[in-house]
Amino acid sequence: MNKKNKRVLVKFSGEAMAGANGFGIDTEILRYIAGEIKLLAENNIEVGIVIGGGNIIRGVTASAGGIIRRTSGDYMGMLATVINAVAMQEALEYIGLDVRVQSALEIKEICESYIYRKAIRHLEKGRVVIFGAGTGNPFFTTDTAATLRAVEINADMIIKATKVDGVYTKDPEKFKDAVKLDVLSYDDALKENIQVMDDTAIALAKVNRLPIVVCNMFKERNLLEIIKNDAGVCSIVK
Repeated sequence: MNKKNKRVLVKFSGEAMAGANGFGIDTEILRYIAGEIKLLAENNIEVGIVIGGGNIIRGVTASAGGIIRRTSGDYMGMLATVINAVAMQEALEYIGLDVRVQSALEIKEICESYIYRKAIRHLEKGRVVIFGAGTGNPFFTTDTAATLRAVEINADMIIKATKVDGVYTKDPEKFKDAVKLDVLSYDDALKENIQVMDDTAIALAKVNRLPIVVCNMFKERNLLEIIKNDAGVCSIVK
């Protein structure tokens, strides 16, 4: 890395925020994530965050019954990500970090509208920036939104923080013969349909040569080891 400080975009799933409950926000997980992000900030790492909304509602699921149109369902999902963003902001501010939430939808009463130059300025000042409401458009996932924001803020990498140690050939929770892939190419991820992120997100990362790191968010200090020391437990798509 040539820059003095590393800059990363961390993508958390909404489902991870729910914990064992499967829905809503688990405050203990919120507290844990905040602590991991604080470690990064204390090591002069500039941090952007995107959180999904699946712990509250998913656009595809909401529209599955036919009553709610897919477009409306996706906008509902975007609003769910803003709820998670505000919750994360509160958790980070509680432990002393300076945080800004920027939304792709205008909700001026609770957060800033997304302006990439302003986001970069916040990061340069040491503030954590949480990006809500996806891309602001239906039919795009928060994986794509996270990759887009990472490219726009010129992040060194995008980290997809999950419940597993990296990318596997199969679901390791279901198949004992699943093999962990420490490094794979964008093309292999697309060709083999390995669910690192959705295809649009991977293609965008490929075009912009943005490394995708997949890691277990529940290993303490793992994020810091990955970013600062090029260590930690993870898989890299590049």
